[in-house]
Amino acid sequence: MALKSTIFKAHVAIADIDHGYYADHALTLARHPSETDERMMVRLAALALQAHRLHDDCGGDGTLTFGAGLSNPEDPDVSLRDFTGASRLWIEVGQPEDKPLAKACSKSDAVVVYAFSSAADVWWRGIQGKLTRLDKLTVWRVPTEAAQSLAALAERSMQLQATIQEGVLSLGSERGSVDIECVRWK
Repeated sequence: MALKSTIFKAHVAIADIDHGYYADHALTLARHPSETDERMMVRLAALALQAHRLHDDCGGDGTLTFGAGLSNPEDPDVSLRDFTGASRLWIEVGQPEDKPLAKACSKSDAVVVYAFSSAADVWWRGIQGKLTRLDKLTVWRVPTEAAQSLAALAERSMQLQATIQEGVLSLGSERGSVDIECVRWK
């Protein structure tokens, strides 16, 4: 019998001072049995960092959601679709291969990768040259220690505050707070 995904609920109050975006998001995350709390929380942090695009790219008339992620490699970890259903933003976390990223770039207006874990540096050195032609692609490095610290915030029902100021995401709850300053690789 196959293991089922574990459902997490998160209420995230986002205050993105850098982009003038302030909103509350009620989110449902399905954590695949093989997904770690760290990866799931990096997905949530990526959504918070890019949430301003709901207003910037779609004028507030769009849908920002989590995809099937590990359950379906053809689906983004986070996506933004406008009211017509067009893909405006495709977000991947981890260390995806170049061919799926090229395919994502052909399907969406923008593709953003948030690489994390100690293996991210090795992944980037191996794939960097293959990604130079992808103009729609942006790649960020989430510091390993910050990504690992995010796992401590994970719980089945979360009340989170996300503040983005001067490029730094501060994500916190009653369990503590984590500051994440991503490094742009591409």
